[in-house]
Amino acid sequence: MPVGTYDTATLNRVVEDLEEPASFLLDTFFPSVQTEANSEEIHFDIDKSRPRLAPFVSPLVAGQIVADQGFETQSFKPAYVKDKRVLKPNAPLKRAIGEKLTGELTPMQRRLLQLGRSMEDQRVMLNRREEVMASEALRLSRVTVSGEKYPTVVVDFKRDAALAIALLGAAQWGEAGVSPLDNLETWAALVQTKSGTAPRTVVFDPEAWKIFRKDPEVKELLDIRRGSAASVELGPQSRGQGNEKARFVGTIGDFDFWVYQDIYIDDAGAETQMLPDHTVLLGSKPDADGRGGVEGVRAYGTIQDEEAGYMAPRFFTKSWLEKDPAVRWLLMQSAPLIVPYRPNAVLAATVRSA
Repeated sequence: MPVGTYDTATLNRVVEDLEEPASFLLDTFFPSVQTEANSEEIHFDIDKSRPRLAPFVSPLVAGQIVADQGFETQSFKPAYVKDKRVLKPNAPLKRAIGEKLTGELTPMQRRLLQLGRSMEDQRVMLNRREEVMASEALRLSRVTVSGEKYPTVVVDFKRDAALAIALLGAAQWGEAGVSPLDNLETWAALVQTKSGTAPRTVVFDPEAWKIFRKDPEVKELLDIRRGSAASVELGPQSRGQGNEKARFVGTIGDFDFWVYQDIYIDDAGAETQMLPDHTVLLGSKPDADGRGGVEGVRAYGTIQDEEAGYMAPRFFTKSWLEKDPAVRWLLMQSAPLIVPYRPNAVLAATVRSA
């Protein structure tokens, strides 16, 4: 076994170097990372500014005092993500997945493979938890945090209620006389009024996209635009595997269209969609520096573990050996919260009832 394989510095370096799991919503709207070292709480600011005008006054009088409407600071003591696994002592004696039936690895080589797969799975599960939080923040403007021995807490980002749309009856997409493009234009103007940002990124779940692409006006304009698709910016890509579950499907005007869906198993064990059927998100994504648009942030609280130095990394991994019975434990800890600093820069719509 290589020296230092199981020490905390080595383990955390290995996890950091793993390929980044695909996470379309996080990569698109929440590119920035914020850590809160030496604090049990995560502090975040909600932009409450409105598009005001500078005041006119006579040049012979004192300047008019303008109140700073700025932002509202909130705090939240995050729940822990604690993924603890046992590496059983007899596992290295059995053939590893993908290994030849006759066996070609030593028991210690199999142990290291098991360790690597477990750490990678921990990273993927943490990333999926954050992606679910991103979906909730964008769709509902709130994140619900609950878990074992942790009381359910709802973190409300206080988006303007007008930015949550539910079309009903004859106003639903697919009904006669309803123009999805007109809806998008109206909604884009509403987002710009509420936030001062012009939304250009449209994310459909597959069911909403099926209806949208069948609209005659959409079919005509989307086909014309695709003729010059070679010049289209294909948008965010994960640093690792890429966002293979998101598809760029074209543009109309300055709207970029994406279709995205993923499935996860929720805390109750039920298979759940990342986006409910007939969901449309219309948002303004941050620039390469994380500024502008939704200004989404992946915030992390302090890891309350002496071995972590009471710092606030995205995750902290450690392993230890129990002497009797001889089992090895692997633990990953994180204290995440996904925050849209400018919640009014995204609109969520349900375009058809189930």
